[in-house]
Amino acid sequence: MRGSELRGNEPKGGGLQAQLDSFLASQEDRLIAFRRDVHMHPELGYAEHRTTARIAEELTAAGLRPTQLPKGTGLICEVGCGDGPVVALRADIDALPLPDEKDVPYRSTVPGVTHACGHDVHTTIMLGVARFFAQQADAEQLPGRVRLIFQPAEENPGGALDVMAAGGIAGIDRIFALHCDPRVEVGQLGLRAGPITAACDKVNVRVTGPGGHTARPHLTADLVYALAKIVTELPAALSRRVDPRSSLSLVWGQISAGSVANAIPDDGVAMGTVRCLDDEAWHSAPDLMKALLDSVASAYDVKAELDYVRGVPPTVNEKTSVEMFRAAVTSVLGEDGVTGTPQSLGGEDFGWYLESIPGALARLGVAAPGMAGAYDLHRGTFDVDERCIAIGVRVMVATALTALWGSRSAGATEPVGEPA
Repeated sequence: MRGSELRGNEPKGGGLQAQLDSFLASQEDRLIAFRRDVHMHPELGYAEHRTTARIAEELTAAGLRPTQLPKGTGLICEVGCGDGPVVALRADIDALPLPDEKDVPYRSTVPGVTHACGHDVHTTIMLGVARFFAQQADAEQLPGRVRLIFQPAEENPGGALDVMAAGGIAGIDRIFALHCDPRVEVGQLGLRAGPITAACDKVNVRVTGPGGHTARPHLTADLVYALAKIVTELPAALSRRVDPRSSLSLVWGQISAGSVANAIPDDGVAMGTVRCLDDEAWHSAPDLMKALLDSVASAYDVKAELDYVRGVPPTVNEKTSVEMFRAAVTSVLGEDGVTGTPQSLGGEDFGWYLESIPGALARLGVAAPGMAGAYDLHRGTFDVDERCIAIGVRVMVATALTALWGSRSAGATEPVGEPA
């Protein structure tokens, strides 16, 4: 859908682009200052008490009434009223257990903790969207309701499930989110329909046997050899038991067994992660892995126990929601504002929402011109070109309005009539 096709529902006081220009002219510096304050005071998942208080303070000052989540961190705030459509926008607010290695005035003041994934940017963008929509609602220009989700503990993960348990997505028509991408220059948004991030689970395999002397392996179970077979054969067997398009992979990160050269140990451990882009394969992975593990272990007369820890499902973007993103970006940034984005095998708990309601996650370009790829996520050197904050506000405002107007259009199969 082209941006020119979004004309026809002009808000009072000028088109959307003009209103955003005016709003950001007065608010951009304030938003940047807020981002720097949050960056200087990062908090880990479920400990985001100062961050939650600062967000609540700003939302209340804008005339809104945020509700704190039951565990004490994170907020939900709805803008608008009435029985019209409801669109949700999500920002994550937690930081990472990494030292801040940047030499900047807003460097983290908390030892060993920093916003190395851009959640401070996501939070700031959402605050800007909240202020803008508060003005729209006061002027009776909002064609529905927008639910703003300031989610804790994305990195843990678990925050998305807490939001859902608190009724945070009840009655929602669609949900959208942005994630910073240092591989994309500021001013562009990376879009992809279908799987965009992978499921990520942790596995712990414990192998036990009688142990014995390395001179007499035939009188016992050669546990280290058996563990080696498990470590090598399970990934290969898994890849042959599921559709290769699911990109299911098992990768080991830690193996431990024995303490001396001439003794066969009686136990050993292997730990790793399972990643997958297909929801069906993800749901079947634990049972499949258990069956394969038992098969390999029995061949070498050892016992194997599997501790399979669910992480997050794959984030699978719904096509219509991606097209809403595309139409919105085109309307506020132009055709050059849209770019493709590759799939990632990293985990993102936004996938929990998309198992229940349609929506999409997009990649927000945060790299300064000519610096794409110079910094990476989850690194102490990570930083952004702060012009991405205003870009993010424009995109999320336009996307929410596209979705609201699309929901109001009876029988619409794609977004139509968002204010221009």
